[in-house]
Parts: sequence; C-alpha cells; structure tokens
Amino acid sequence: MGLYIGIMSGTSLDGVDTLLCEIGDDGAPRYLHHLNTPFPAELQTTLRKLCQPGNNEIELLGRADRALATLYADSVKQLLASASLNAPQIEAIGCHGQTIRHRPPTPEQAASTAFTLQIGDPNTLAARTGICVVADFRRRDIAEGGQGAPLAPAFHRAVFASPTHDRAVINIGGMANLTLLPVNGPCTGFDTGPGNVLMDGWIKQHNGQAFDDRGLFAASGKVDAPLLDQLLSHPYFANRQGPRSTGREDFDLKQLIAIIDQTDRDIAPENVQATLLELTAQSIARPLQALSPGPNEIYVCGGGAFNTALMQRLESLLHPAQIASTASLGADPQHVEGLAFAWLAYRRLRGLSGNLPSVTGAAREVPLGAVFPP
Repeated sequence: MGLYIGIMSGTSLDGVDTLLCEIGDDGAPRYLHHLNTPFPAELQTTLRKLCQPGNNEIELLGRADRALATLYADSVKQLLASASLNAPQIEAIGCHGQTIRHRPPTPEQAASTAFTLQIGDPNTLAARTGICVVADFRRRDIAEGGQGAPLAPAFHRAVFASPTHDRAVINIGGMANLTLLPVNGPCTGFDTGPGNVLMDGWIKQHNGQAFDDRGLFAASGKVDAPLLDQLLSHPYFANRQGPRSTGREDFDLKQLIAIIDQTDRDIAPENVQATLLELTAQSIARPLQALSPGPNEIYVCGGGAFNTALMQRLESLLHPAQIASTASLGADPQHVEGLAFAWLAYRRLRGLSGNLPSVTGAAREVPLGAVFPP
C-alpha cells in the first residue's frame, strides 16, 4: 500500500488538478485530498499560443516546459502541506503534463509520422519535490501504433465496470471521451469531440467568465440550426466509433470564430453558446444512440458533469438510459482524471500495462510512462 499523487491539466487550460490517493495491493485507488491551482495568466497565454503552429515555438516551449513543471511542483508542495505529509511518504507522482500538439495516426497521417507532445518537465518536477515522477504516458502507445488517447478507459474499466450492467463512462473535459464497459466483450472507447473547450472559450471572450456556470448562458439562448449543422459536418465526426482521438488541432476558438464569420449572419452570443452545448451533447450522444443495445447506465465525470444544462440535454438524448455523475459510484467527477494518472504511475512502477489496444488501436498492451527518480 502506498501514497500517490496524480497531476492533470487538461485541454481547457483552466488550471492544475493535484490529487492525493492511497493505492492498495489490489490496485484500487482511494481518494484522500485534492487541490486546484489556477494557471497564472501569462503561462495560460503562452500555452494557448503553443497549441497553434508558429509563435516562436521552440523558445516558448522551452520556457513553458520549466514554468509549468514549477507550477506543478508548487501545487504538490501545497497539497502535501494541507495533508500534513512529507515528500518521502509519497511513492510517486503521475503527471500527465500539458498537451500542446496531438497528431495521432489517421487515414491521412501515417502511424510512422504520428506524434503527441506533452510538456511540464518531469526532471524539474522530481528535483523540486524530491518525489519520483512518472510522466510521458502517451508516446509509448503512439510508438505501438496507437492513438495515444484516450488513456482513461483502462482506469474506468478497473474501477467502474459492473458484472451485471452494461455501462458507459463519459469524461467531459476540454475534449470529451467515451468508455464503453459491456458485461460481455472488450472495453472500447474514443474521443467524441469537443467537451468544454469551445463553450469555455466562447463565454470567456463574450462575458469574461472562465466557464458557463451550470450552463446558464447556453440555456438563455437558442440553438442556431445552420451553425450546428456546419459544426457537425466536421470530418472528425464521420467516424462514429474508435479508435480515434482529437484535440485543439481540430476544435479551437479561432476556428469557431472563422466559421461564424463565414456564415455572414449576426448570431447572438447566447445562441452560439447554446449551439456549442448542443454540439457537445450530440457528438457524445450519437455514438451511443448507434449501439443496439446501448448501455443502460451512463456515468459522467470531468467539469462537464457540473453543467446542468448539458446533463439535462444528455438525459433527453439518451433516454431511457440512466444518467448520473460518477459521484454515485463513489468518485467525485473532478477527481477521476487525477486518480487515473496516479493509478497509471502505480502500474508503471510495477511493470504493468496501462493502455488498452481495444481503445487506442495499439499493437499490444505495454507499461506507459517514463520514470524520473527524485
């Protein structure tokens, strides 16, 4: 039995989630403590620039790599202080890092040229915390011919699968991903498309808010059908099942604004927000609607679980399936990804596999991540 820390900063660039858990000999994590640290404005701006080509990338990347690791380390120290623990008591930190480019294999992108890149220097993190760090989880799956994403389904299967009920787990972060957990048959999963990333970007630009609290801004508007149809015509949605993964390369605020400008219509900001919520809901629901039979229990985690309007729309689209947050399974929706990367660090240190080829398309199961001693 040991103590592990999971660090996750997602596509929405809203902050760092640092989570402490205990993992027993059975591999089951038990949540202990959590800390959310907002990104400093300057670092957030730099990371947004790095998500797009250009912008003197090498210089920006080098500085952001160290700055982000320092922020991670400070978050770990604050977490330990609030939990009255010291660094030697922690077995390892599982650090996802910040994705700044994700180019998975596609029909157009050969597996041999695919790549994914996460920053947040694990050497700096290990040096500043005095704790073993496991990081760089995605590139080994890419090297095995996989998508490198999503990685959470392996964790979802370990902690949420039922021997009697077909389940699905929907993680709605910046991007949204779906895990299918049938009673019989393999676990499968894939990124469904944008989760909060477009909604967050749009409301920040128009209202100065970091996110649409409970979906109230979206609920005040009406869906613009022509805009929704255009957004749903994105090539990514042509494939309803997996393996597939995506990121800001496919769905970003600048691209959204260009699409809106091309419509040559004055669409009210709240109507755009309502349309973006519908885009997220439909892109999640359609793959589930295509299943026969589909899962009868659906659990939602990530920040999207707190968007009341989005949850209500998913309930409407997926009726009569039972929809709830993962809190009903004992896992706070905000804690699931942090737990997942702590769990992946635990697996890596024991030489156990962390990927699911049925999800990512990799040639085989392999341990994920590189180990950086303190």
